[in-house]
Amino acid sequence: MSPVSHDIQDQLQHLQQEAQAALANTSSLKDVEDLRIHFLGRKEGRLTHIKRGLKDLSEAERPAIGALANEVSNAIETMLQERLDALKNEALQAQLAKEAIDITMPGTYVPGGQLHPLTLVIDEVLDIFHGMGFAAIDDNVCPEVETDYYNFEALNFPADHPARDMQDTFYTDAGSNVLLRSQTSNAQIRFMETHRPPIRVVAPGRVYRNEEVSSRKGVLFHQIEGLLVDEKTTFSDLKGVLHQFVKLFFGQERPTRFRNSFFPFTEPSAEVDVQCILCNGQGCRTCGHHGWLEILGAGMVDPNVLKGVNIDPEKYTGFAFGMGVERLAMLKYSIRDLRLFYSNDVRFLRQFKG
Repeated sequence: MSPVSHDIQDQLQHLQQEAQAALANTSSLKDVEDLRIHFLGRKEGRLTHIKRGLKDLSEAERPAIGALANEVSNAIETMLQERLDALKNEALQAQLAKEAIDITMPGTYVPGGQLHPLTLVIDEVLDIFHGMGFAAIDDNVCPEVETDYYNFEALNFPADHPARDMQDTFYTDAGSNVLLRSQTSNAQIRFMETHRPPIRVVAPGRVYRNEEVSSRKGVLFHQIEGLLVDEKTTFSDLKGVLHQFVKLFFGQERPTRFRNSFFPFTEPSAEVDVQCILCNGQGCRTCGHHGWLEILGAGMVDPNVLKGVNIDPEKYTGFAFGMGVERLAMLKYSIRDLRLFYSNDVRFLRQFKG
């Protein structure tokens, strides 16, 4: 063995011993990484520097010394990984000891949230109508900030029609004839403009009217609009659908009644009342001492409305209805004051948990 070969062999053996001693004194992952670069770095690593001397060896000595260099490299890598694993395990054990939990101690109660009663009612109503073949319209398609055309004119409310006085509407200064919709009936027009019969949809959403706030009325409330257009649709179909809804929502025994009414966009028109669940028809403040509460208006779609969206009223007929969600919730849960829905009183909301 030549002096050069002997010298390189001594350097390799000493390097392995030095690496082992240095790793024994490491106390952090950063220390281990620094030693890896120091001993095995590709550019300035100690082993890399020693390997550069292999070119000075004879062809007979080079394979043996090269193999030894690889063994030393593998040995140092193994020691680095073992020390790295040991430090990680030490850190994990220290963290587990620090974060140890006494499982015999009682837990901390974290109150859970629940759906708002109006949301519960909307979900139930949509589920019932879905079972009868109605699809829900995305409320984004039917904006709350609407134009006079979709809120009134397309629904057979001419500019000078006295029926406009039935709804004290909030107009805005966002543009000419821009308002907050006073009914979800705008969903009818917007949907029929882009869809052809057969149509069977429901559309929930918020509406706004300049009403005097009371136990039964507010300036903001919720409606669910319904629309069915097809061939040979009759008023009997409307009554059948609404009777079925009332039975599924309120129960088989809840009395209901249809009354003649008037809406510009339906002819004939009707309103549906449900016997007041708070007084069982005897009369109370909530029902205005009538024993009944109106829950929706309905009727057969006026031919003029169908013509306005290019649907032939000679071929197709349809019915529409709009129901007040707050009224439904008041009857469903025996709530005497509509304002409770917007009070954010946790004592009230907690009753609907689950």
